[in-house]
Amino acid sequence: MYHKIMVPVDESAAAKRALQEAIMLARLCQNAVLRVVNVVDLAQFSWGGVGALPSEEVRKAVNAAGKKGLEQAEKMLQESGLQYEVEVIESAGDKVADMLIQEATEHNVDLLVMGTHGFSGFMHILMGSVAEGVLRQSDIPVMLLRVREDD
Repeated sequence: MYHKIMVPVDESAAAKRALQEAIMLARLCQNAVLRVVNVVDLAQFSWGGVGALPSEEVRKAVNAAGKKGLEQAEKMLQESGLQYEVEVIESAGDKVADMLIQEATEHNVDLLVMGTHGFSGFMHILMGSVAEGVLRQSDIPVMLLRVREDD
């Protein structure tokens, strides 16, 4: 059975569904620990060219936004009564999929549970897919839950 389940979240319906599923699974696994993370990309706020990082003030604001993105998840976790960890992970332009796999490995995660929008065609090319990147590269089992925004 699983001992530690990691769920990357944002404020999407797909992430909420993934967390709901992970909570149910953690209960079935006799109270596995849930690790919920939100990745914030500092490079999006860098205007100084390659390698430049935003000011400390911007970094704090981005991290605060990341913590806000965890509020709904943390409320669900508190209500579940399960053991959990939450963390904002800073990226400096790294691929989110790579960061999630590294995070899961460093924290001895047994299972990654992720929501996906299931885009295809042009939208997939435009939006990319973190879930697909994780699925292709991870040695850790991955559970993907597809959610359409109109669901």
